[in-house]
Amino acid sequence: QVRLVESGGDLVQPGGSLRLSCEASGFTFNGYWMSWVRLAPGKGLEWVSYIDPGASRTSYADSAKGRFTASRDNAKNTLYLQMDSLKSEDTAVYFCARVGALYEYEYWGRGTQVTVSS
Repeated sequence: QVRLVESGGDLVQPGGSLRLSCEASGFTFNGYWMSWVRLAPGKGLEWVSYIDPGASRTSYADSAKGRFTASRDNAKNTLYLQMDSLKSEDTAVYFCARVGALYEYEYWGRGTQVTVSS
């Protein structure tokens, strides 16, 4: 079955960096767009980024542009999110999701907690 497992979340100071990973299994990873989304305390779900199957196209929410970089290693079935210049408002649980044909989130991982605080 489809399985997505996020890791890499941590407590980091403002201005710091983290790299999140998402290991995928149970499907042909290089055949799907993937996405990062986040859920912050007291807020709704927020889309963060998309990346195409070939890792040649990415898109980002305005809140992530210039600071976050999505990438993937199809040989390792792994999705990444490099997060730099972190801010307190980036504090959230970060999820990776497989994207369907209608850009819906078909499958989700359990998430990884990112806390940005001094």
